[in-house]
Amino acid sequence: MNKQASDAPGKAPARRTIDIVNASLRRRYAAERRFRLLGMGAVTLGLLFVAILFVDIVGKGYTAFQQTYIQLPIRFEPAIIDPAGVRASDTLARADYRKLVRTALRERFPEVSGRRDKRALYRLISPGAPQQLREMVMADPGLIGTESDVWLLADDDVDMLVKGHIDRAVPESERRVKDRTLGWVDALVADERLEKKFNTLFFTAGTSREPELAGIAGALMGSLYTLALTLLFSFPVAVGVALYLEEFAPKNRWTDLIEVNINNLAAVPSVVFGLLGLAVFINFFGVPRSTPLVGALVLTLMTLPTIIIAGRAALKSVPPSIREAALGVGASPLQTRFHHVLPLAMPGMLTGTIIGMAQALGETAPLLMIGMIAFIVDIPEGVTDPATVLPVQIYLWADSPERGFVERTSAAIMILLGFLIAMNLTAVLLRRKFERRW
Repeated sequence: MNKQASDAPGKAPARRTIDIVNASLRRRYAAERRFRLLGMGAVTLGLLFVAILFVDIVGKGYTAFQQTYIQLPIRFEPAIIDPAGVRASDTLARADYRKLVRTALRERFPEVSGRRDKRALYRLISPGAPQQLREMVMADPGLIGTESDVWLLADDDVDMLVKGHIDRAVPESERRVKDRTLGWVDALVADERLEKKFNTLFFTAGTSREPELAGIAGALMGSLYTLALTLLFSFPVAVGVALYLEEFAPKNRWTDLIEVNINNLAAVPSVVFGLLGLAVFINFFGVPRSTPLVGALVLTLMTLPTIIIAGRAALKSVPPSIREAALGVGASPLQTRFHHVLPLAMPGMLTGTIIGMAQALGETAPLLMIGMIAFIVDIPEGVTDPATVLPVQIYLWADSPERGFVERTSAAIMILLGFLIAMNLTAVLLRRKFERRW
């Protein structure tokens, strides 16, 4: 009867179970292949965008590591520098070194006349050149009364022209460098008195309103002081909290509440910590504003949850058998945790700490709230001196309209990314070297 029904005209034959299973498997395999391709495409697209970002930053910033200099014969006139001939340091410091530079320019281009043309000629040299001559004379007063060729820092417009950031082909009215300046620059190049040298000022000078004089030394020292204090404040507290919560604290509603709050604090926007530091550390406790000390206190609050969570995960990874064996041979609970568990968990804790420090190094928003955005020229010499940090310095330069600050912004980003990559690479190497597989 069933055979007759299955062979009846107008009805499809019944599908076998194996055919249904095979069709389902084909659909599942096809879905898995599509998911893999989708994942590979997403990863490739992400890497492509990162590569474009890096190429753009490097393309704009690598020229900042060179700076244009102009060689001029400088006569260190005694009548200008030290009329009395006493060689007093205060007299040498107050001398009009700008006049020496302008005299050398006029003698190099005697055909330049007219007040406006002379002002344009003087702008070939950076406003920081007189300070360079002052430092030379203060270091060696024997230069007074002599003449020597000195490489002086060129103005930022000349520097941008030499580096190709100013197009000569556009009409004169549409570029910052006029035709007369182009002629002077070409004459200096022909006389081999214009060269690009390694930009040591970028690494040794503080910030400045003149792009050619701006450096990252102040921001680097501020970041160093801030990170050192942040590590000093956060690491012992985070290790102690993680050890207590994981090894000693009773499991009740209070510890559960603390754990939930720690996890929530890790997701709080960083600007909130800046507002907290402004209200508590500066307004209530009176900690000096715009200093690495208050910045470290704020960053400590921000990085504590990250280090605590990483520390607890590292403690959980230590097998219970380690604790049981230590207790079995007579170690006290405290000795067990400090002599056996904590050393085995320390690589994971250090990894979390380095990641937390890398996060703190790249933070800007909380430090803006506590005044580290201030324009600070001097390089800080202590944790209570006014300072800024590298991300904030990048933020300040990015807001400047001069073309010279664009390359310095990109160069500072390159240095910051280099530090971040080095710190994350250190974390990976520490984990690979000291981590144990149980």
